[in-house]
Amino acid sequence: MKTHKVGIIMNGVTGRMGTNQHLMRSIVEIIKQGGVWVNPEETIMPVPILVGRNETKLRDLSVRSGIERWTTDLDSVMSDPDFEIYFDAQSTLRRADAVKAAATAGKHVYCEKPTAVDTQTAVELHRFCEDKGVKSGVVQDKLWLPGLVKLQRAIEKGYLGRIFSVTGEFGYWVFEGHTVPAQRPSWNYRKEDGGGMMIDMLCHWRYVLDNLFGPVKSVNCRGATHIKERIDESGNPYKCTADDAAYSMFEIDGPDGEIVVNFNSSWCTRVRRDDLLTLHVDGELGSAVAGLRECHIQHYSNTPKPVWNPDIDQPIDFFDDWSKIPNQEIYDNAFKVQWELFLKHVVLDTPFRWTLLEGAKGVQLAELGLQSWEERKWLDVPEL
Repeated sequence: MKTHKVGIIMNGVTGRMGTNQHLMRSIVEIIKQGGVWVNPEETIMPVPILVGRNETKLRDLSVRSGIERWTTDLDSVMSDPDFEIYFDAQSTLRRADAVKAAATAGKHVYCEKPTAVDTQTAVELHRFCEDKGVKSGVVQDKLWLPGLVKLQRAIEKGYLGRIFSVTGEFGYWVFEGHTVPAQRPSWNYRKEDGGGMMIDMLCHWRYVLDNLFGPVKSVNCRGATHIKERIDESGNPYKCTADDAAYSMFEIDGPDGEIVVNFNSSWCTRVRRDDLLTLHVDGELGSAVAGLRECHIQHYSNTPKPVWNPDIDQPIDFFDDWSKIPNQEIYDNAFKVQWELFLKHVVLDTPFRWTLLEGAKGVQLAELGLQSWEERKWLDVPEL
C-alpha cells in the first residue's frame, strides 16, 4: 500500500468553524478512515499541525482531536518543508497577509471564505498564488449538502423544466447575549472587524447560484442592522456596526432564459420553515424545495388547483402533494468531501475548480450588495 503523507498547517482552527467542521469532522475523520482512498493500493494521509494564538486553546484542542503537534509560532511551520498545504480559518481581516506568506513559502493554499472584504484584495490573492505557482482552493461547502445535491440531480434530469424563479430563505435568531448567550462570535456584528451578513453570506449565495442555476448577472440589495447592541465574549456590551440582515434580488443568466432570485438572509428571524436554509425553485414542469439535508419536489401532474376564497378554511393541505427525494447515495460531511477533493488535487493534480478566483467572485457579489444598498439601485456583476 502506497501512502502519500501531506503536511497541513491548520491556522485558526480554535474557532467554532475551524474546530467543528474542518478539524473534527473533516481532517480527524479522514485520518480515522485511513486517509483518502485513491485506489486499492494507494491512499493520501493528512498530517496536520494546529496553529493559533492561544496556547491554552491549542493544548485543549490537541487533546480533544488527538492531533499531537501544535504551535503558536506560524513562521516556524511556514519554513518547514514537511508541510505542503496552508489552511486558513482565521477571521477575515487576517487572511490576506497569511495567504500571501504561505504562497511565498511555496505552500498550496486552502482557506475559508470570504477570502477578503473587498474584490481587489480577493483577486490579488488569486493572482499572487498563480504567480507563485501554488495551487489554491476556497471552501464552498454548501455544494455538497445532501439537500442541494438532490436538488441539483432533479435539475440535471429536467424534472423542473425551464426554471424561472428561486426564493431563498436563510437565517435564525442569534441571541444578543443580554439574557441568553449568543451562539455566534461578536466580531460577526462589527464592520471594523470584517463582520456583516452580506460579506459573510452573499459569498455563499454566489457559488450556490452560479453552480446550480447559472451566473449571477445583477444584484439589488437592502441591508439592515436590526439589533443595535450585543454582548461580547467577555460579557461587555458593544455597538453593532455591521449589517445583520440582507434582503436581496439577483438576476441569473440561466440555460433556458432569465431566472429571478429573491433571497432573504437574517440573523434576526425566528424560523418557521423546513430548515435554516431553504431554496424554493419554480419551473414550468415542476417545483422543488431544498433544505440542508432534504429536498421535496412537486410535478406539474400533481399540482393542486387552489381557488381564492378567504371566507372559508383552506380545503387544501399544501404539504400533501410533495414527494420527498430519497437518499440515493452516501452523503458525507460537506466540508470533508471538499477537503478530500483538494488533497487529491494537490497530490494527484486532479481537477479542482473551486479556486481563489471563485472565492473572489463571492467577495465581488458581497461588495456589490453593499454598494447597491448604499446607492439604492440595481448593479451589474462584471466578469472577473
